[in-house]
Amino acid sequence: MCGISGFNWNDEALIRAMTDSIEHRGPDQQGHFCSDEMSLGFRRLSIIDLSENGRQPMFNEDKTVALVFNGEIYNFQELRKELKDKGHVFGSKADSEVIIHGYEEWGTEVMHRLRGMFAFGLYDMPRKRLLLVRDRIGIK
Repeated sequence: MCGISGFNWNDEALIRAMTDSIEHRGPDQQGHFCSDEMSLGFRRLSIIDLSENGRQPMFNEDKTVALVFNGEIYNFQELRKELKDKGHVFGSKADSEVIIHGYEEWGTEVMHRLRGMFAFGLYDMPRKRLLLVRDRIGIK
């Protein structure tokens, strides 16, 4: 099970300490992102895309949307195909990447298209918008 952490200010030392404290949730990789107004951390237990391409935080192509994600999107292959047909280019095989491209395509409506068990934080830098989302039943 992966682990996510974050807060709405820039403190790289604190986000690293928080992420280190949840190492047991994801021993395979760790990642951090800090901007002027946001810090996100991630511990990864690799399941679907075991390569570096599935590393988190995950970003869109121009690095304006950052995502930390835990869980599984059951319908990610259908969403991925729909988004590819609309011209989106994927850099990984991870189910989490459909959230980023879905957000770019549908905005916050992407949440209503996701089927699965999940929790994520998505930060849209140009809009200074942080979305904290979990599955409808609250499994994650």
